[in-house]
Amino acid sequence: MSLVDFISYGISKAELSSIIIYTFCMTHITIVAVTVFLHRCQAHRSLKLSPAISHFFRFWLWLTTGMVTKEWAAIHRKHHAKCESKGDPHSPQVKGISTVLWSGTELYRETAKDKKCIEKYGHGTPDDWVERHIYSKHSVWGVGSMLVIDFCLFGIIGVAIWAIQMMWIPFFAAGVINGIGHFVGYRNFKTPDASRNIFPLGILIGGEELHNNHHSHATSPKLSSKWYEFDIGWLYIKLFEFFGLAEIRTVHKNPTYDPAKNIIDEDTVEAILAAKYELFQKLHKLVRKLSRRYNKEKNLLSLSSETAKRDVLSSQLLLIISLRDDFEKIWHNQRTSSVEQIVVALQNWCKKAEMSGVKVLQEYSRSLRMLTVQS
Repeated sequence: MSLVDFISYGISKAELSSIIIYTFCMTHITIVAVTVFLHRCQAHRSLKLSPAISHFFRFWLWLTTGMVTKEWAAIHRKHHAKCESKGDPHSPQVKGISTVLWSGTELYRETAKDKKCIEKYGHGTPDDWVERHIYSKHSVWGVGSMLVIDFCLFGIIGVAIWAIQMMWIPFFAAGVINGIGHFVGYRNFKTPDASRNIFPLGILIGGEELHNNHHSHATSPKLSSKWYEFDIGWLYIKLFEFFGLAEIRTVHKNPTYDPAKNIIDEDTVEAILAAKYELFQKLHKLVRKLSRRYNKEKNLLSLSSETAKRDVLSSQLLLIISLRDDFEKIWHNQRTSSVEQIVVALQNWCKKAEMSGVKVLQEYSRSLRMLTVQS
């Protein structure tokens, strides 16, 4: 092979179709490494990977992205902790969609320079000799090695393939998921942030397209929720589990109503945790509807100067608002409370709701008692 042929076609002399397949496979493996290893395993601890597959993903990410595991996990955890606030590293609601979509990598690098942030949120990530002395310290060696490999295989076009590999994660993960995933799409769950599901078939970006589902159940390794949604990352996780390469720690269970159930128990707590944002939304709508009705009745009564009845309506409205706030406090304090404490708090809340004399609150309490999780 002449030097000109080597520079033009590399040692593979591959046709265009083969080059396209190679590029897609390489970028897809990188996406899998990000969604399965960095995101679900490292950042959220929703599964445990075997040492062999974990190190493969670390090595692959070093070659194809140069990203540091501790930095990525820390930045993503901070995103969840400060979501849609000034502390969020990449919120389009704060920084603008254009900035996050096209400059997501710069936002990532800016936060990565904050050593306090990385130490605070980056705990539990790999910290062995290879990580400290090669992967973290010399990330440029990895992407440089990938450039040499691509050039040797395909010649000058290998440089273009390498460029695509280098842009793939910054554009799709840092830009599309962090940007569009908080700006445009559909919502299955009424989370307090602006997260959206971009597309129901999570293939191109490894299932990360289902971003609203993830924000609703952040510790679940499965990102699909509806029957028509597909999470290819979950497919790979199940394959790893089948071959003994992964251990799934927790999976979101869908809540359901059992008419025969009439108690508040641990299943109730699990079911509410699985759908708490939807339950919050339902309760808020009930309170708003009751508030409008009571205020309208009060205004009519004021015309006839029936102050005693107006006072009763006012006290009922205050009770309803108080019950709404108390319900939310139970879940705001859930991380510092045991399941038993939450069960007791819920039982007391339901008693107050049922004794309120307000029909819709009594029905709401009854629906909570029927809540359970699918087995």
